Amino acid sequence: MSESRTDLPPLRRKPVQERSAKRVERMLDAAAELLAEEGYDALTTTLVAKRSGVAVGSLYQFFPDKRAIVQALTHRNLERFLGAVDERFRGVDHQSWWEIVDSLLDIYLQMHREVPGFARVHFGDAVDVQLLDEERTNNGVITDSLAGLVANHVQLARDEVNLPISIAVEAADSLLKLAFRTDPEGDPRVVAETKALIKTYLASRFGD
Repeated sequence: MSESRTDLPPLRRKPVQERSAKRVERMLDAAAELLAEEGYDALTTTLVAKRSGVAVGSLYQFFPDKRAIVQALTHRNLERFLGAVDERFRGVDHQSWWEIVDSLLDIYLQMHREVPGFARVHFGDAVDVQLLDEERTNNGVITDSLAGLVANHVQLARDEVNLPISIAVEAADSLLKLAFRTDPEGDPRVVAETKALIKTYLASRFGD
């Protein structure tokens, strides 16, 4: 699993004590709540500090600005997504691309509906298309992470799955945005069509 995970972005100061680590998590939780309520444009470091119950100066010890806060939050969301995917893969014997796609998209949809702030920024594109990594797009980071997980699960070479997974990620990203523009809960018709498209495409490349 380690090869498919991402490194969290560097903080100004790494929390070394449990108390400091919990304070950082509290800041990220506060930022997520404020994103859900107000959106990224209205987010400020002052609001995050007030909501999390810390002094602004304490926040600046770890984050230089609101972009850095959301960057760390987005990394945390990606880690949770990959962790959930890995757990699902380990717990269920997926026999086909149909089942794999179902698992991946269902986890993403659940996060979109339930994780505070996720619907506002997703995996970072609403802020910066390279929020997760300066050298790769956000979708590129997701592709590399998923390719490692999927390759291990279906016993294919990573190089063999990387491009098809990239195509699938880009297609799913666009179509799921359409689903949530149409319906705040995700238009079930668009979601179903997205799953069918991705499943059929991957099966055409690798077989069932």
